Amino acid sequence: MFRHQTGPRWLSLFLCFSLAVVSSPSPAQSPQELEQAPTLSIRVSSRLVLVDVVVTDKHGQPVLGLKPTDFTVTEKGKPQRIAVFTAPGEAAAPAAPSLPAGVYSNRAAYRSPGGPPTVILLDAVNTPLENQTEARTQMMKFAVENFKPGNEVAVLALTNELRILQDFTTDPSVLQQAFQRYGAQKPGHTDEPAEAMRVEVTGPGVGVAAARVTSSLEAFQKEELTNVVDHRVEITLAALRGLSRILGGIPGRKNVIWLSAGFPFSLLPNQQVQAPVESEFEATQARMSKCENYGCPDPVSGAEHSMNPGQQRVYTNQIRSVSAQLTGAQIAIYPVDVRGLETAVDSSSSSSQQTMKEIAAETGGAAFINRNDIHTGVERAMADHAASYTIGYYPGNKNWDGNYRTISVKVNREGAELRYRRGYFALDPAKENEKLFEQDLSDAIQDRIPATQIVFDARVSAIEKGKTRVEFLVDGDSFSVDDAGQGKHLNLNFEVAVFAPDGKQISNRLMKVDKALPLETYQQIVKQGLAVHLDVDTPPGKNLAWLAVRDNRNGYVGTLQAPVGQ
Repeated sequence: MFRHQTGPRWLSLFLCFSLAVVSSPSPAQSPQELEQAPTLSIRVSSRLVLVDVVVTDKHGQPVLGLKPTDFTVTEKGKPQRIAVFTAPGEAAAPAAPSLPAGVYSNRAAYRSPGGPPTVILLDAVNTPLENQTEARTQMMKFAVENFKPGNEVAVLALTNELRILQDFTTDPSVLQQAFQRYGAQKPGHTDEPAEAMRVEVTGPGVGVAAARVTSSLEAFQKEELTNVVDHRVEITLAALRGLSRILGGIPGRKNVIWLSAGFPFSLLPNQQVQAPVESEFEATQARMSKCENYGCPDPVSGAEHSMNPGQQRVYTNQIRSVSAQLTGAQIAIYPVDVRGLETAVDSSSSSSQQTMKEIAAETGGAAFINRNDIHTGVERAMADHAASYTIGYYPGNKNWDGNYRTISVKVNREGAELRYRRGYFALDPAKENEKLFEQDLSDAIQDRIPATQIVFDARVSAIEKGKTRVEFLVDGDSFSVDDAGQGKHLNLNFEVAVFAPDGKQISNRLMKVDKALPLETYQQIVKQGLAVHLDVDTPPGKNLAWLAVRDNRNGYVGTLQAPVGQ
């Protein structure tokens, strides 16, 4: 069972090209037939697959009181044994203790009091200006009139980067102010190139010349459109990776309400989909069961109006990687079409709505389209927390070949409707693109929001003039390991980057811990944590240090920031 410390424990010795482990005893755990859902969603070392299942009756009300024996789980048609089970309301984390002076943490408990977490994201990249304004107005109204006590909500915006407008709060007035501060942004949305200049010319040979000019203009316009689509895809993919980093360490299901006019790609290896419920799931499952990863239609093929075949080939692996990250972070996306009710739906609108449905279906969310009451989708997403069961299993198929594996869940309650993600890509992290991992670490350090996939505490203290010591204590269950004979092998990067008030990086220190450990030592690390220290140059001034830990096996990242040099 995975363990999670509720507060920092500090060591007298720290790792500096060697390992040190806390020696204080940890209370023994009584053996259980079923585990509770682990703090972190998926640790690749154990290959645990978690599925969040929303169970409602025909009126949309939660079906409560279900037990593990009420559920049946299959992967590609083969039964799986349920090893982890959490009922609605059981995943709340205990309140975190106060941190000592000079100690910082990226634990979710210090950012959120523990209520069901929901993120509202305002998408300026894929949304026209006029629709952004309407969405903002409706969200301000929602905060005042429809927000329910106990909901834990953060507000983010997607412009050229993922921006935080408001961290998690339960205060509706604070949410209203966050929406009020946000102004509509110029989108990277337009698929239509600028209209070409028309000049009337007459004379001999004009027809041939005009054809050449027209051909050149068409080529230019196609290139211009390709650049626009590339921009939208890259920013949207980066945002999804960022959400996985930010939310990955928060226990349980996380709902992301994505206010947009569409996505420039699909996460699915199948085009013909709707948000799955039990009544229609078998038909969808039959289509999906025929689909192997490399024999499926391309995951971006649901967005032909936006991406040409060359772009589809370029982005396919990135999209599969993002899909796996969302799976690991237990993120359900609820796209809300901010264009509202459309009386005449053209092919572009229809295709963008289809990608919304696909992304919702693949992550276990729901899409809300052709509705003027945008707030209804927001309320529905928040209500799903009360009906969400977490089920985990260790797949019988141990061949991590990158193929897409379908998941089917059934419950023995007549009339119950189920919604959950329909499968996952069985990616082997050892075969993943190292450049993507490096980009994620670089992005995480530049983010204004802490990444939580790797959970750690850090003590920051001046050891001499112009020198600061950072002492990391990393949760032993938040990074993965390989088998190494009778022991375990870990591969982690630790980094401290110091920035001046003007944002310029002024110093940096990096350490790689790539080491095989005896099993007994590793077991102590799991119980007590892994300690490392780095010393970094810190000139006088109000500087800010970004602290980062990266798991080099799977690319997971943890970050936090702390003031230094003051």
